[in-house]
Amino acid sequence: MSDHSHEITPPAVETYDIKRAGNAPKILLWVGIAGIVLSVIGLCYQPWHVQAAYSWLFAAFYFFSLCVGGLFWTCLHHATDSEWSVTVRRQMENIAKVTPVSLLFFLPLLLFCANDLWKWWNLHPGEDPLLDGKSGYLNHTFFWVRWIVYFVLLGWISYSLWKRSTDQDKDGAARHTLIMRKLGVGGIPAMGLCITFSAADYLMGLDYHWFSTMWGVYLFAGAAGSGMALTVLIVNWLKNQGYLKVVNDEHFHTMGKFLLAFTIFWAYIGFDQYMLIWYANIPEETAYFRLRNTETWWYFSQALVVCRFFLPFPVLLFQFIKKNTIILWVSWWILAMQILDMYVIVLPALHREGFHPSLFDLFSFVGIGGILGWVFLTKVIGKSYLYPTRDPRLLLSLKLSN
Repeated sequence: MSDHSHEITPPAVETYDIKRAGNAPKILLWVGIAGIVLSVIGLCYQPWHVQAAYSWLFAAFYFFSLCVGGLFWTCLHHATDSEWSVTVRRQMENIAKVTPVSLLFFLPLLLFCANDLWKWWNLHPGEDPLLDGKSGYLNHTFFWVRWIVYFVLLGWISYSLWKRSTDQDKDGAARHTLIMRKLGVGGIPAMGLCITFSAADYLMGLDYHWFSTMWGVYLFAGAAGSGMALTVLIVNWLKNQGYLKVVNDEHFHTMGKFLLAFTIFWAYIGFDQYMLIWYANIPEETAYFRLRNTETWWYFSQALVVCRFFLPFPVLLFQFIKKNTIILWVSWWILAMQILDMYVIVLPALHREGFHPSLFDLFSFVGIGGILGWVFLTKVIGKSYLYPTRDPRLLLSLKLSN
C-alpha cells in the first residue's frame, strides 16, 4: 500500500531522445524489411506459399497479443483508479498504441492466404453440415467485418487513452482522469471480446470443427502476462539509459507480483481447458489436444507446461527476486514462452506429422517484430513524456511501498 506520511517534490519531466537509441531504429527497420520481403517471396512462390502463410500467422498473432496485453494493463489502471502504476503507465499506453499497426499484418493473410489457412473459406453450403451450422459466423463478409471492428475499436480505445493521458500532461485537468476511467471500464470488456473473437477467427478457425469455450480466456491470460513482461523490460531499458528516475524497486516488485498472478492464471485456465475436454472425451473437442500430444509435438506441449508455469512460478514467489535483475530474465523467459505457445497453437495445424522447422518462421517473426519495434521507437515513445507528469496520483505512486 502507499505511504502518505510525507511530501515529495514533483520530479522533472522526461522526454525520450531518439539519439539515445543509436542505430537500433535503423537495424530494426532494415531487419524488418528484410524479413517481410523474404516472407512475401514465400507467400508468392507456390511451393512455399502455405508454410509462409502459417509462419506469418504465428508471428502476427504473437505481436498482436503483446500489444493487447499493454492495452489491458492501461485499461485496468484507469478502471481501478490505481496509484502504483502511474509512473510506468505511459509505457503501457505506448505498447497499446501499436495495437492497430499490429492488426494491419493480418491483412495479407485475409487478402491472399485465407483459403490456405482456414479450410472453411472455400467450402460451399451443403459440403459440410457442421460448417452449415456455423455459417452465420464463419462467412467471408462477417469475417472482414470483425477485422474492421478489431482495428477500429482497439485502435480507438488505445489512442483515446494515450491522447487523454498526454493532454493531461499539458493542462493537468482532472476531467481527463474521469474520462480515462470511463474508457478503462468500457475498454476491458471491449478488449476481452476482441481478443476472444480474434482468437476464434484466426487460431481456432484453423480447424473449424474444433471448439473450446475457454479459448478466449486462455489467449487473454497469455497476452496479459506477456504484456506485463514487456512493460518490465521497456521500463528497465529506459532506466538503464538514465530515464524514469521516478520508477524504483517497489514498482518492479508490484509488476513482478502481476507476473506471478498471470503465470498462475495462465496455468489454471490451461489446465481447466485440458481437464474438461479430456473428461468429456467428445471427439469434436479433443481434436486439438490429440494432434498436439502426438509425434514430436508432444515434447513441445510438455515443454510449454513445464517452462511456462513450473519454472517461473517458484522463482516469482520470492520477494527479493522481484527487486533485482532476475525479474528481467524472468520477463524474457515469459516472452519466449509466449512464442512457444503461439507456435504450438498454429504450426501443428500444418505439420500434423510432427515438428518441421522452417526459415519462414524466423523471417516472419523478425519481419513483423522489426517493423513494430521501429514504429515503437520512432513514432510512439518519443511523442510524449515518458510518464504522466500531471496525473493527480503521481506523488502517491512515487511513495509506493509494498
